[in-house]
Amino acid sequence: MAQATVPTRGAAFRYGLRLGCISFGGPAGQIAILYRELVEERGWIGAADFARALNFCMLLPGPEALQLVIYLGWRWHGRVGGIVAGLTFLVPGALLVAALAWAYLAVGALAPVAALLTGLKAVVVALVAEALLRIARRALTGRVSIALALAAFLALAFAGLPFPLVILTAACAGLLGLPRPAAVPVAARTGLWRGTLAVLAVGALLWLLPLAILGVASPDPFPATLYRFLGGAALAGFGGAYAVLAYVGGELVHVHRWLSEADFLGGLALGETTPGPLMLVLEFLGFVAGWRHPGTAGALAGALLGAALASWAAFLPSFVLVLAGAPHVERLAGNPRVGAAFAGVTAAVVGVIANFALEVARAVLWPAGAGQPALVPAAIALAAFALLCRGVGLGWVLAAGALAGAGAALAGIG
Repeated sequence: MAQATVPTRGAAFRYGLRLGCISFGGPAGQIAILYRELVEERGWIGAADFARALNFCMLLPGPEALQLVIYLGWRWHGRVGGIVAGLTFLVPGALLVAALAWAYLAVGALAPVAALLTGLKAVVVALVAEALLRIARRALTGRVSIALALAAFLALAFAGLPFPLVILTAACAGLLGLPRPAAVPVAARTGLWRGTLAVLAVGALLWLLPLAILGVASPDPFPATLYRFLGGAALAGFGGAYAVLAYVGGELVHVHRWLSEADFLGGLALGETTPGPLMLVLEFLGFVAGWRHPGTAGALAGALLGAALASWAAFLPSFVLVLAGAPHVERLAGNPRVGAAFAGVTAAVVGVIANFALEVARAVLWPAGAGQPALVPAAIALAAFALLCRGVGLGWVLAAGALAGAGAALAGIG
């Protein structure tokens, strides 16, 4: 197997910005893009190392794809590399979400965006399906791993079991049922725990900083209350973005009454059709909540403050947890017991991605209330799958899908 090639800082930065602009489809689509481009095409990380990084990120609360990007940036260029990688992945989508949130509130202009991006969503269905096949071929090496993947899929898709329980059960099953890999010597890392504690301390201070500023600068309790609520939701966000957003939406609409049901549904539609983590929906919700409760600063200033607080609360924990934990994952990688547990999680992750793929396909190909698949997205998805399997570049396939979706919308074809 060829040795992975570490990208230069400039190459990693340019790739991060590109990824931030094309990473449609939520966690499933983003993980599929990362695997295809970094493992299969560029060779910047090996399949086993990619799987180990993904396993670790699956165990953390928060957006898995963002955490994976931070982990990879850290692995290549240390903590600064992790921070830069995460920001380049986030910023393009965050700027677009802020602009579209303003358009939604000022002129109600989300519908044209959704129509324009129909083709991109259909390409994501094909991308996830093709990546699932690639990952499954490498990860499922025997009957036990196949059984774990199938069990994880059934547990999530039909039994509705909690996501953390599925992953932890897979780790235990891997420890008991999968062969343990041989021990691999790992270079000692000095000051490992000291560095971890420093990251956690800085992270805690950065999380408290907005509360301190608001306590001095703002007599209105609303911004601080919004920040504390979204920060708590992000830290408790096991089970993926969909689980977190379902909880947050219920609280914001029905308990706090800061948003309407239409606001929440508009945010979900926006999150599904823009690049970046699906958790950017929280930025949209913070923008709308701040617009609806502007205090003395005015609607736009209140909206920008709400969006900034929501983004800080939603994504800061991911940076802190990954940068604190990643060195320990690398250190434990050579331990046979840990390797067997991670092998179990790797197999279960195939089932998790299969469940993601099913959710994406349902949302795109069978819109809510539809009795039959939407013909245009289905046709685009099939064509995109064929192109991807024939090795056509992802950028070309995304562009073709966007043009096909826009053309169908302009022609009035549903």
